[in-house]
Amino acid sequence: RSVYPLILSKMLMRLTKPTLFTNMPVTCEDRDLPGDLFGRLMKEDPSTIKGAETLMLGEMLTLPQNFGNIFLGETFSSYISVHNDSIQVVKDILVKADLQTSSQRLNLSASNNAVTELKPECCIDDVIHHEVKEIGTHILVCAVSYTTQAGEKLYFRKFFKFQVLKPLDVKTKFYNAETDEVFLEAQIQNITTSPMFMEKVSLEPSMMYNVTELNTVDTGDEGTSTFGKMSYLQPMDTRQYLYCLKPKPEFAEKAGVIKGVTVIGKLDIVWKTNLGERGRLQTSQLQRMAPGYGDVRLSLEMIPDTVNLEEPFDITCKITNCSERTMDLVLEMCNTRSIHWCGVSGRQLGKVSPSASLTLPLKLLSSVQGLQSISGLRLTDTFLKRTYEYDDIAQVCVVCPYMSRET
Repeated sequence: RSVYPLILSKMLMRLTKPTLFTNMPVTCEDRDLPGDLFGRLMKEDPSTIKGAETLMLGEMLTLPQNFGNIFLGETFSSYISVHNDSIQVVKDILVKADLQTSSQRLNLSASNNAVTELKPECCIDDVIHHEVKEIGTHILVCAVSYTTQAGEKLYFRKFFKFQVLKPLDVKTKFYNAETDEVFLEAQIQNITTSPMFMEKVSLEPSMMYNVTELNTVDTGDEGTSTFGKMSYLQPMDTRQYLYCLKPKPEFAEKAGVIKGVTVIGKLDIVWKTNLGERGRLQTSQLQRMAPGYGDVRLSLEMIPDTVNLEEPFDITCKITNCSERTMDLVLEMCNTRSIHWCGVSGRQLGKVSPSASLTLPLKLLSSVQGLQSISGLRLTDTFLKRTYEYDDIAQVCVVCPYMSRET
């Protein structure tokens, strides 16, 4: 008998799903000395699949033989049992389970109420659950306090130490478009030793943006995933996800606000491992380096893809005051070797308040075929006598409509 009336299970029983049993098939040719002995033994083995005895995978399930790996984002479940190993009744038994991490201590006990009494050879059982949110060393502290028949109050603790590993490696890249759109590329790598079923990978945008997922191909009523029907990620494989974020209408006109935005949103990743064990990770808020547009930003609202040689075409520009002061702007249009502006150069555009914008329709033509770059716009702030130059604003394809086809 134990010196103490109560004992705590000597090992921590982690509640996990079983695994498929695998065997190691041993075969030989009929002309070898064992003959068909190995073949008959494998057919008689209850763990093999009938008709496919040489496959390693069987039809039986195996209970966990060790503690196994615990990954960030999974739910840690454990069974705790306190057994009265004495011949006397003990009273006021209180079982407490705490999880100590590198930054905090969490109480995982389902109930903090003491059990009135525990008879000999009886048990107090408890199942605890915890969604793991930190990597590194974790210590499960199980404490038991009780009172003996003699009125003596006793107390003991046991510690169970385990490591929490990182299941995924997530890398992000940002691409800033001229239209205030932001493209996010997320590279997700499975760094575990078993395959994962990627149930969901989504982007939760910040309050200033709407998001569009670019990971499906439209094939009718429903889009088809670019990764196929079975979304499995093998060990050490990497998958790339793409998202497009657009400013909400109420923020699109506020150039100063959009300019200063660095928080884009966070990724929400849900996966399943063997036999449907689910894990979930949310990244911290993703940040990007906001593009610098200077005091005045010029962007294109409308431009044709293809134009005819020596024929005027229209474009629409948007001028935004990104500074904190009012500007009085003058527009100058300078011709280049291939691009010729139509209209009056040096005209007054008027005063533009901070974060305000104005739309400017312009007409021009190209005298050279091919892919031509639109350049030559100059904006001058008359208050500070400062000139802003805008070259290589966009490109347009120039074709000749008079070219006859050779027969």
